[in-house]
Amino acid sequence: MDMNTKKLLSGILQELKKIDYVRPEDIPNIDLYMDQITTFMDSQLAASKRHEDDKILTKTMINNYAKNNLLPPPQKKKYSREHVLTLIFIYYFKTILSISDIQGILNPITEKYFGKQDMDYSLEDIYKEVFGLEHQETQNIMKDLAKKFNTAMETFPDASAEDADLLRTFSFICMLSYDVYVKKTIIEKLIDRTQNM
Repeated sequence: MDMNTKKLLSGILQELKKIDYVRPEDIPNIDLYMDQITTFMDSQLAASKRHEDDKILTKTMINNYAKNNLLPPPQKKKYSREHVLTLIFIYYFKTILSISDIQGILNPITEKYFGKQDMDYSLEDIYKEVFGLEHQETQNIMKDLAKKFNTAMETFPDASAEDADLLRTFSFICMLSYDVYVKKTIIEKLIDRTQNM
């Protein structure tokens, strides 16, 4: 592996390390207006933006989530901590799942646990449990990413120096895309199974 290749892999792994989840203790303990929600989400999830001017969450998105029954309605135009937690789940799901699939997996959770104080688990408990797995999963992903990268860098051994970089990068993208495709298919099957229970 040449120096430029090592630098590329190192840069990718450094970017991955920057991605973090919103800690429940960072969510304000007071209800928020929509502008405050969008500002909070933009500041907390800034590391996950692809481009600097990307928006994490807009008023239109929030209204659409409420209209599609993904997000329970606010109380007097104010959103609770549970609304913020639900929006975070939606944010992560929306990059790979359709609105109907998000409804299929998230609505049973919000219907059972949103705003309920007498349950064994609160929505915050569920959030903490799920995202508590994040650190170990990030470590696993980084190892898998390095393995896939090294495999891709061994493809097209007879390519000219001019073509090798393009072809190997394409190989790496294809490997990652296939990985996402397979995992997305598994997620969809699990959602379908959950809806048929």
